[in-house]
Amino acid sequence: MKVSNASLLALLLPAVSARFVEPNESDRVILYPDGISQPPEDNQKYHIELSPGKTQWVTEEEKWELRRNGMRFFDITDHPELGTLRARDLSKKKSVFPEKPKLQKQVEPLLANLSKTEMKDHLTTFTSFHTRYYKSDYGRQSSEWLLAQVRDTIKQAGAEEHVHAEHFKHSWGQHSIIATIPGKTNSTIVIGAHQDSINLWLPPVLAAPGADDDGSGTVTILEAFRVLLQSEDIVKGKHQNTLEFHWYSAEEGGLLGSQAIFSAYEKHGRDVKAMLQQDMTGFVTRTLDAGKPESVGVIVDYVDPNLTEFIKKVIEEYCEIPYIETKCGYACSDHASASKAGYASAFVIESAFEYSDNHIHTTEDLIKYLSFDHMLQHARMTLAFGYELAFTDFAALERPDHSDSL
Repeated sequence: MKVSNASLLALLLPAVSARFVEPNESDRVILYPDGISQPPEDNQKYHIELSPGKTQWVTEEEKWELRRNGMRFFDITDHPELGTLRARDLSKKKSVFPEKPKLQKQVEPLLANLSKTEMKDHLTTFTSFHTRYYKSDYGRQSSEWLLAQVRDTIKQAGAEEHVHAEHFKHSWGQHSIIATIPGKTNSTIVIGAHQDSINLWLPPVLAAPGADDDGSGTVTILEAFRVLLQSEDIVKGKHQNTLEFHWYSAEEGGLLGSQAIFSAYEKHGRDVKAMLQQDMTGFVTRTLDAGKPESVGVIVDYVDPNLTEFIKKVIEEYCEIPYIETKCGYACSDHASASKAGYASAFVIESAFEYSDNHIHTTEDLIKYLSFDHMLQHARMTLAFGYELAFTDFAALERPDHSDSL
């Protein structure tokens, strides 16, 4: 039976505030089996990868059904080759990072300038768009607004001569954003978040404020970017490695924006030393209700273990709360695109994954549920991570005889 959008909307409205994965919800998606290179013509849609090497063809609605059932995936339709070039590089070395942070004298004064007010002001406007769904005109408008804020941040810092921000364009209309702080070399440290939001019940129609997912990560890294530009050494490019801040489009559609970027980086031989993703940085209620201590969630599956160990040390040194190890599965945020391209990547989230925000992907993903004190801890970690690795001499670290002891 065919159901019109109006009828479907009427049926869904009472449920839009519910958690998007119901405990007793069965997986009703019928997928095409592995090994089929093309789906039937009348259903030809998207080629997704649910785990390494396991691919299926699905319609767009089947995508959202999978997501409602808590499954994550790459949509590899446009970038099936991602990772194949660097996979053939047999000389690729394992990632190496400093034994511990050591630029406290430079970082600590910057941390004092991080502002909860800046983050709240930006997030208030960012969540005022009806949705940031990547195929919607609202998604396009929100991306243009965000790029304007990034450029204004650069202007306010007096850094326009050296620092720049541009759209990385996509066919669907909502473009990703890349802000670049050039260093002495083209070796690059990437800090990322995704800018899009989604209501999984009816993406083109229903509201998706996306305050936590991932408005919180978006404004967290924007605030770290703002304060990093208060460092004269950073603005003048005295740091060893180039810093890039990425705001990805279409994460919710299967990591589309980040795949496009890291596919381009792979093809151009870009030397990305580290990539850190911030996806959901503001929700602590369920952690506290469970009697657990407020903490930063450090993802330990499908990430680079050496980079993750360094991030733990950054949290211990610069944050006022501890970290907790947690897992989120395959393709669970944009760091996975960097990993697939062969770059060392890591992911930090607001809590242990089981206590993360249960309002996401609905109309109820609102600012009122978030803690800006908690987001400030993520901003501290992000700023310190960026500064420490910007000044890291990776060539020296990678020498066999090198010791990083102080």
